[in-house]
Amino acid sequence: MLRNIQLVLAYDGSEFCGWQVQPNCATIQGTLSSAIGRITGEKVLPQGSGRTDAGVHALAQVATFATESPMPAENFVKALNDILPASIRVLEANDAAADFHARKSAAGKIYRYRIYRGSICSPFLARYVWHYPYLLDETAMQHAASLIVGEHDFTSFAAVDPEGDSDEEKGSKVRRIFESIWAREGDELTYTVRGSGFLHHMVRNLVGTFILVGKGNLLPEEITHILEARKRSSAGATAPASGLFLVRVDY
Repeated sequence: MLRNIQLVLAYDGSEFCGWQVQPNCATIQGTLSSAIGRITGEKVLPQGSGRTDAGVHALAQVATFATESPMPAENFVKALNDILPASIRVLEANDAAADFHARKSAAGKIYRYRIYRGSICSPFLARYVWHYPYLLDETAMQHAASLIVGEHDFTSFAAVDPEGDSDEEKGSKVRRIFESIWAREGDELTYTVRGSGFLHHMVRNLVGTFILVGKGNLLPEEITHILEARKRSSAGATAPASGLFLVRVDY
């Protein structure tokens, strides 16, 4: 009997070439596929909620795979964690409805980007933040972030290569953003964004553009003009992958 297993994963993406299987490169999907195969004896390619980039982390990525294994779903947690590298952990495993798909069934996602503002960044923190100790107008950055809430065409904030769309959507670049906020806690400045879906590099390109606002190179109101331009060259540079986390997938 074919079953549909849903996994919730956490991973440190620092040493992986992203989610999607690639030749001659360690990926989350490939490593997970190999581990599942060792347990079930099947050739399985788990499907994730989206393709996180090289160096991007996840607190609760969701993946699904089909199997004929009779193993109780909850047993996949220990079995997989015994095989997987310490940088990938299975947090939950459940039997899902036959029509449930990690990506196609997703209704929204939350991403968080971490910037460390202190003068010296600990080596034990460096791979999980963007170290940016320079002067920033954080109030202006918050104003700019609020301007992307709502439904917009995010072409200006999407990677030029359409093959890289993290939601595997090659058509419309319109997405709805429900929440977009900066928050300061100690030496850490974090950006949290919740939306219906995200394009390739979209969050990192938003962060890179908000940094330009913080530096005074852009006025907050110019974010609206950048959205309207629908040109990648209108927005800022892509922020480093190290600070980005997939926090949650909503269904």
